Amino acid sequence: MNLPTLWFMIIAVLWIGFFVLEGFDFGVGALHHYVGRTDTEQRVAINSIGPFWDGNEVWLIVAGAATFAAFPDWYATWFSALYLALMITLMLLMIRGLTFEYRSKIGNPSWRKFWTWALTVSSLLLPVMFGTALGDLLVGLPVNESGEFTGNLLDVLTPYGLWTGVTMLALSLLHGATFLRLKTTGIVAERADTIAYRLAWIAAGAVIVFAVWTHVVADEGVLPGPVESLAVFMVLAAAWSIRDGHDGWAFTATAFAIGLSAMSIFVNLYPNVLVSSTDEAYNLTIADSASGNYALKVMTIVVVVLMPVVLVYQGWTFYVLRQRVRGPGEKQPTSDLETASPTPT
Repeated sequence: MNLPTLWFMIIAVLWIGFFVLEGFDFGVGALHHYVGRTDTEQRVAINSIGPFWDGNEVWLIVAGAATFAAFPDWYATWFSALYLALMITLMLLMIRGLTFEYRSKIGNPSWRKFWTWALTVSSLLLPVMFGTALGDLLVGLPVNESGEFTGNLLDVLTPYGLWTGVTMLALSLLHGATFLRLKTTGIVAERADTIAYRLAWIAAGAVIVFAVWTHVVADEGVLPGPVESLAVFMVLAAAWSIRDGHDGWAFTATAFAIGLSAMSIFVNLYPNVLVSSTDEAYNLTIADSASGNYALKVMTIVVVVLMPVVLVYQGWTFYVLRQRVRGPGEKQPTSDLETASPTPT
């Protein structure tokens, strides 16, 4: 395996990791208003992701930086095409971050209602936008022989890309619901359990369409490949686990479902990094878009040294904070990002 191919795989892992980890954050943010009918209940839902959300977003930063460093031509074309969408995405990320910091600063109901809806709307839109950007890589964007984007905003809103975004939203909602069922107690957990089972079948339908459409777009026929088929199976496994009350297995299944769905894009994209809808000859490939060999060698050394540290640290964080957040009727945290006293499971 050469270094450019290795780095394509590393970047794929980083994007997959982002969708898996940030997916349940998006889901909880979008659902916290549904599972929490009162301010106290909403705080319980928010506290379930309080220790994790900012660390999970680091995967997005690293994925973008790695794309820039390893494949500058890919980064330049892809991000130029999505420039306006990226500005909107950054604004949504900032608004979403502010909700965690500002929501509890003032006790006024109107103030808290504003930030509640800000968190809900931003958490709904972000997975759609990230999924659309990912789908556009495979379905193709208008790119000329110089690797320059020649289209407009409407060219970015491709039907397949938008469906990829809808699929990622459905999976994120399901992922967030299973996380809430795993991390909360009382009425919040009960509502999460109820909506999780319904979302499982909605997500299953979205993933089935996505799986078939992905293979058609990749010109591989109608029947989904192994990765797409396994993603569908994992959504169904999540539904079964939710029905039988296996919270841990349900969350694990949704994590695999969203990760495999993101993986299918990169599997079908190889050996390209971005498809040109103008002419197949203008496709950006791994070999043509990669940085020099020396740069990739240095980056590989850095990844080998630091990636295990990051994984161990993040894994330890989840282990230490594995206990459930207390539900209504128990002692509650005083701020939205203060880790609540856990209830042993």
